[in-house]
Amino acid sequence: MAKISLAIVGNSRVANELHELSRAHGLEAALYSGPDKIPTSTSLVIETRAGDEEEKKQILKRLDSLPDSSVILTSCLGFSTSRIASWTSGPERVIGFATFYPIAGKRVIELSGNLRTEEASLRQAETFFHALGKETVRVKDGPGLVFPRILSLIINEAVRSLDEGVAEAQEIDLAMRLGTNYPLGPLRWADQIGLDEVLAVLEGLQRELGYDRYQPASLLRKMVLAGWLGETSARGFYSYTESKV
Repeated sequence: MAKISLAIVGNSRVANELHELSRAHGLEAALYSGPDKIPTSTSLVIETRAGDEEEKKQILKRLDSLPDSSVILTSCLGFSTSRIASWTSGPERVIGFATFYPIAGKRVIELSGNLRTEEASLRQAETFFHALGKETVRVKDGPGLVFPRILSLIINEAVRSLDEGVAEAQEIDLAMRLGTNYPLGPLRWADQIGLDEVLAVLEGLQRELGYDRYQPASLLRKMVLAGWLGETSARGFYSYTESKV
């Protein structure tokens, strides 16, 4: 794996963390803000955009110029792998992955192919994550896959509870953390992940599956529109300083 040339595309914390983890594990990795300067010798490209369909589509279309041998590993938080692959001329090399920030403490990464994904492409994606010390699991294609999907639904219900005045944010988080042994309460967890990433999963599920249960909470939408995304913006369901929540 150390001889495989790796390009990571994006400005997100997930992109930065993947770059740091790759370098720490001795992999040849470079971080790019966009897809235009990626060398044609690159073996594996990791694209990390979560939301904004048009922007993500344009990134994938530009990655099409890479040789057919370059595998494309793309975040499928907000879109199914099949939908993303349809924007390219080479769906055989497109694999989706779904995870939330931070990645370092997570033991498993979920992967999904589209109907035309080649086995060799999936194996190369697995080899990459195994090199980072992660287990991988192949799951059915869909926005958010498993963990991000289920956690986003839990967060969405917590946001609704907050908006309806069931309890304050701290009380909701305390009840869930102590009642379920979650590492964080759902609202604090949302702030860590990024409210925009949670919204991307919910919108993707509603768009592609069409069920009312995926309707994002009104307060969640408003906070994302206001730019209150959690830790990255210093304000979400909690306010943040450099030293404390």
